Amino acid sequence: MTSKRAALNDTERRAWLRLARTQNVGPTTFAALLARFGSAAAALAEVPRLAQRGGGNGPLRIPSDADTGRELDALERLGGRLIACCEPDFPQGLAALDPPPPVISVLGRSDLLKSEMIAIVGARNASALGRKFATQIATDLGRAGFVVVSGMARGIDTAAHEGSLPSGTCAAVAGGVDIIYPPENAGLYERMKVQGLIVSEMPVGLSPQARHFPRRNRIISGLARGVVIVEAAEGSGSLITANYALEQGREVFAVPGSPLDPRAKGTNRLIREGATLTESADDVISGLRSPAGHMFREPDATPEPFGTDDADADRIRREIEELLGPSPVEIDELVRQCGASVPAVLIVLLELELAGRVHRHSGNRVSLG
Repeated sequence: MTSKRAALNDTERRAWLRLARTQNVGPTTFAALLARFGSAAAALAEVPRLAQRGGGNGPLRIPSDADTGRELDALERLGGRLIACCEPDFPQGLAALDPPPPVISVLGRSDLLKSEMIAIVGARNASALGRKFATQIATDLGRAGFVVVSGMARGIDTAAHEGSLPSGTCAAVAGGVDIIYPPENAGLYERMKVQGLIVSEMPVGLSPQARHFPRRNRIISGLARGVVIVEAAEGSGSLITANYALEQGREVFAVPGSPLDPRAKGTNRLIREGATLTESADDVISGLRSPAGHMFREPDATPEPFGTDDADADRIRREIEELLGPSPVEIDELVRQCGASVPAVLIVLLELELAGRVHRHSGNRVSLG
């Protein structure tokens, strides 16, 4: 995405939202479509043809202009707003992701998006000491001028929000910004609508589902300069957030725990692997000020449009279909083995993804759907 940002007009905003809500269009596909066709409106006109060329079964679900109008109206009635990644108010941390989420919905104090953020996440079944520590470090980081971002889950997330609510806190949620999850956080949700900020990639009214939480975790780490993990068992969502942070070039801080507590297994391993051992807010602040700590940097320019002729695309598609399997493979490897140009491979993968036949994975990898 270009670093020269400009506000969208109403027509452009609706086109961006329609494309972002189109079936099989995630952040990577959205960015590729913009690079290929130059605008969301032009991409929408070409998406059905691309999906058909990729071997899709039946037409894609593309929201109508009326559908997007209803979503925008519902968000406005809540007191929220939609921000596209090309707009000046889009948070700098998310804009620096490759690729950023195309649009986010925000509810509450959108001015907090301009502040530096630190993420605090951890176990839902957190210990009493873990909750106490999360509350204290969130309070201290808030007093130091940081906005604390977390996921409004039970346990550590809730404690982090409670500790930082007076100074500013942000919740990235897996459903719509109007959905209270878990239900016992209804009181916290109501206070955050006034004192804090709620952010989501998902449409208003959508209840969170399991597949939405990794995207929520990517938003948490993307908003923040660093991520503090308080308690995390092996295989937990908190460790997924830590992995996203590492991929995004963010700092990772981990609070040590007893080797007898399964909730400390993940954090202790992170420390062994190089995360900053964290016992106080000072450890976090010092880590961010070290030479390794850095501010966000957005891509310098919009990618050049890319494409290829139909005959060449057909040949490359056949080769890619043979090379792909259920295990993820790097796109660079596909380019090497196909002997094709990067743009040619990208457009074929775009067609296959729109057809629902290819899945994208972290590390610039793809697999058959």
